[in-house]
Amino acid sequence: MSSIHAGTSTPDIDGRDLTDDEIFASHENGKLSVAPTVALQGRRDLSIAYTPGVAKVSRAIADDAALTARYTWTHRLVAVVSDGTAVLGLGDIGPRASLPVMEGKSALFKAFAGLDSIPLVLDTTDVDEIVETLTHLRPSFGAVNLEDIAAPRCFEIERRLIEALDCPVMHDDQHGTAIVVLAALRGAAAALGRDLEPLKVVVSGAGASGVACAKILLEAGVEDVTVLDSRGVIHTGRENMNVAKYALAEQTNPRGLRGDIASAMQGADVFLGLSGSTVPESVIETMAEDAIVFALSNPDPEIDPDVARAHASVVATGRSDYPNQINNVLAFPGVFAGALDASARRITEHMKLAAADAIFRIASEDLGVDHIVPSALDPRVAPAVTAAVADAAGSDGVVRRHVAEVASHDER
Repeated sequence: MSSIHAGTSTPDIDGRDLTDDEIFASHENGKLSVAPTVALQGRRDLSIAYTPGVAKVSRAIADDAALTARYTWTHRLVAVVSDGTAVLGLGDIGPRASLPVMEGKSALFKAFAGLDSIPLVLDTTDVDEIVETLTHLRPSFGAVNLEDIAAPRCFEIERRLIEALDCPVMHDDQHGTAIVVLAALRGAAAALGRDLEPLKVVVSGAGASGVACAKILLEAGVEDVTVLDSRGVIHTGRENMNVAKYALAEQTNPRGLRGDIASAMQGADVFLGLSGSTVPESVIETMAEDAIVFALSNPDPEIDPDVARAHASVVATGRSDYPNQINNVLAFPGVFAGALDASARRITEHMKLAAADAIFRIASEDLGVDHIVPSALDPRVAPAVTAAVADAAGSDGVVRRHVAEVASHDER
């Protein structure tokens, strides 16, 4: 093993040191493999699974493309797609270095929702090329999970793929985060006996997750959301903003705030950190009574959680070694499973809100200031989210009926 990583360790997680030797050993030869679902032990097996028997199935699909859902894995296969430009907290590290993360995502799809998936890392950052590539690959998968693509390109790529493809497409850094944040905020408000709608929310970070979180909170009825980027509060009077920020300025900041994080946080009920910046304790002190702090930057939260607890009633992070972990794994496996179960053409806002409600309902069974969301390992979550999303897809009218009927043939 290379001396570059031998012998060192990462900070405690769940009370155990993770050594670099252990981490690298677990990634040897990758984290994924493909296994057949049929027997391949004799000539008859080969004749059925491959030639000559497979030709009958191929002819049937050629006559009726909808049979693909019944006789191939595509209707349950998620493509996990990245260009490697915004990977975790590492930034633009390129497609090859992003592949271990995409493999991990695929492993989570299988472990939490029973979905097969395949990592696809693209050696281009050109929006047209990415959209064209995935459009050409559409016959090979049933859904697209976009991952770790930098803003603002991620917004355009997702929008154009939703228009181009007749299958679910979701950028998890945006919407998976937003779903879990909404569920957690519902939990925090309920634990404090407060209503969600009148909360004054300050979002620090106007990247992919910050924009999506602001939008879903508004969709859920929160009336006062203010968003900041590295230049301060986003407002309609600011110049030199990208299209996404201009749109955000039109929807947020109802009190017309200007200035930096310190001015925005005075009297705020909720701080939502998604920027990687540092927030001083003195700023948290100025928040309203019964404040809620979501310091979600990883691995280092915007403010030390123990410091934040001195001034806030509820504190959440993205880490597993503190209470109230905001983890996307609570959302994305069930969201995609529900969309695929319903043979949905796309993932709607209603489906995302339904996912957040399902997560909150599970948390509410044992709600407290240190338990506003379920554990990332809670086996109840993915099935509940799956069912809620599938129901919402049906009520939204985005189900491809013929495909759904063919795919469910064996279940009848």
